[in-house]
Amino acid sequence: MASTKAFTAQVTVLTLLAMIVGHKRGTLTDTRLRELMVELETIPAKVEKALELNTEIMQIAEIFKDATNFLYLGRGYNFPVALEGALKLKEISYIHAEGYPAAEMKHGPIALIDENMPVVVIATKDSSYEKVVSNIQEVKARKGRIIAVVTEGDTIIPAMAEFTIEVPATSEVLMPLVSVVPLQLLSYHIAVLRGCDVDQPRNLAKSVTVE
Repeated sequence: MASTKAFTAQVTVLTLLAMIVGHKRGTLTDTRLRELMVELETIPAKVEKALELNTEIMQIAEIFKDATNFLYLGRGYNFPVALEGALKLKEISYIHAEGYPAAEMKHGPIALIDENMPVVVIATKDSSYEKVVSNIQEVKARKGRIIAVVTEGDTIIPAMAEFTIEVPATSEVLMPLVSVVPLQLLSYHIAVLRGCDVDQPRNLAKSVTVE
């Protein structure tokens, strides 16, 4: 019911569209276009690898299934991933969750962080990495319970976060296709553990037919 493939398909199509437009406008070189196309072809295998984290994510879900609030943080390309993670949790687990730009954390959400607040941070290696590390330090200083989605091989964030989920490395612009998978799995397992019907969530329609 809460379709995960819709998000992935839309991101893929819009990425391809952006690549075509960028190439035609001359802002995306032939070389860069080829690089992205080659990398895009590796995404299905990387998604498969992310799906292998299922058991690990289920264990995290067990710990946080009774939480009443979640905060999701992301920067750049991973900000929409934070929104999607929060949306899925709300839709199928009925837990209040909010996706927020990590850069704006100090303008509101930081006041909510305490030892009872799970904070999911999409912290993969990209151009915003150092700033995200700073955000995680701020959350940790306020005793927030950090669940970080990181790039395989990261050694800095695992030393700070309570839980880390490692996903395969890919191009920054394609990372949402991979980094979103653990968040969708986390929502699914929390919903199942709470006894929610993940196929027919309450108050939701598969398609919106009225304004």
